[in-house]
Amino acid sequence: MARKDLLASITASLGHAGERPASETRSEYARRGASRAMMQSLDEMAESALKMMDGHTVVSLNPELLDDSFVDDRIGEDTEEYAQLREAIRLSGQSSPILVRPHPDTNGRYMIVFGHRRAKVARELGIQVKAVVKPLADIEHVIAQGQENTARADLTFIEKALFARKLLVSGMSKDTAKTALSIDDTLLSRMLSVVETVPDEVLIALGAAKGIGRDRWEELKKLVAVPANAAEAAQFVKTEEFRSSSESFNLLIGRLKKPRRTRKKQSVKPWVPGDNLVSVVARSRPKGFLLEFADEEAKPFGEWISSNLDALYVEFRKSKQEN
Repeated sequence: MARKDLLASITASLGHAGERPASETRSEYARRGASRAMMQSLDEMAESALKMMDGHTVVSLNPELLDDSFVDDRIGEDTEEYAQLREAIRLSGQSSPILVRPHPDTNGRYMIVFGHRRAKVARELGIQVKAVVKPLADIEHVIAQGQENTARADLTFIEKALFARKLLVSGMSKDTAKTALSIDDTLLSRMLSVVETVPDEVLIALGAAKGIGRDRWEELKKLVAVPANAAEAAQFVKTEEFRSSSESFNLLIGRLKKPRRTRKKQSVKPWVPGDNLVSVVARSRPKGFLLEFADEEAKPFGEWISSNLDALYVEFRKSKQEN
């Protein structure tokens, strides 16, 4: 992709239609009391971190020498998008270099700042990866990483929120997180409120949640702010009903919105063996019976039962005759 926009200061527009220039966002929260000196310092750092792609030599590196960034910014992998990227690089080569820094702890190795998927493709194809190597401090690293993904509009709301939390947990300041993601105080607070309220197991199960924006996540946050709902959500995301749904987010929201009396009638204690590798919930239906398998051995156990239905049915008939 063209790097012109990434070479500008963070105070310049990122060039996306419909988005407000970062300068407007910056001035807004600067007027709300943030230190102007700190803002200027972070701006200079962001500009320095992003300008490293301008005028620097692109080299070819063995992807086996690359380690991931010290802070993740993605949840899972979009297999379809990744397959398209892999095929494009296989056919036409790598069009834009990635950014790496000399590894802060291991001589002879490098840490990826951005371009993880391009590096992964190169590793799988057995080819060298084009890269710009630039010494960076941790704060410059995360600003460049966040700005790159913001410019590409790759990250979903929840991925940005989790990235912000990881930055704070790693010791970065809120100002650094805002600069890296080009957001203001209000949006940062809302992001952090979501990831601090929704249980981690629910966040992991929902994944990147493409197409799910801030309003829907705040709706879920309000629902799971009720402890009983949070506990139920954590259990529900383990079920086969949730895992097999293509609308898992909406399914969870719909379940938590049901009157609790209705949900209570549906709740059934699962059968769990001693090794805790699988759980089975049996549900009676007006004209049928349903078994739901969950956890690590759910699929192989379910397949085994399916392949042994003849023998199981014979045993069932025998037991009825004996009774």
